[in-house]
Amino acid sequence: MQLVVGRIGRAHGIRGDVSVEVRTDEPELRLGPGAVLLTDPASAGPLTVESGRVHSGRLLLRFAGVKDRNAAEALRGTLLISEVDPEERPEDPEEYYDHQLIGLDVVLLDGTPVGELTEVVHLPYQDLLTVRKADGTEVLVPFVTQIVPTIDLENQRAVITPPAGLIDPDQAEVVGTASEEPEESE
Repeated sequence: MQLVVGRIGRAHGIRGDVSVEVRTDEPELRLGPGAVLLTDPASAGPLTVESGRVHSGRLLLRFAGVKDRNAAEALRGTLLISEVDPEERPEDPEEYYDHQLIGLDVVLLDGTPVGELTEVVHLPYQDLLTVRKADGTEVLVPFVTQIVPTIDLENQRAVITPPAGLIDPDQAEVVGTASEEPEESE
């Protein structure tokens, strides 16, 4: 199974280093020295990680054979793909690979069916689960413990406890009302 683990950004310096937008919770394993990565577009790779370091909060990698800024800049926008055994699981029991989650049945705490998990959306500060309901509409569910307390891979289901209105907007609770327009003072 192939997983996207990063995206190459701008060249850094003149020796072939590139910044990398990390898309894995295990960068030291997937993007460490010696790692061989497939690429999208395929014509850019495969790439072998020669060295890596963190600079100003960004991961910088150098790939074998990429020796100057021009070669590094030519890789900009390339996706880095790692080959992963489909049975492999992250070390942390609270983490999951996207392919393990896609296709799970999504149910409420009481067992009421909600729909099917169709995609995991990775945002900078939080992941969202895309759930396709029986009527074909989609709902984005924040992937946080308070709302998704249970992922049961054995039974192929995700249990959610959404706040009112997340799944069905008609059930949203109105917290306050709009205040009246202020009177004009002289």
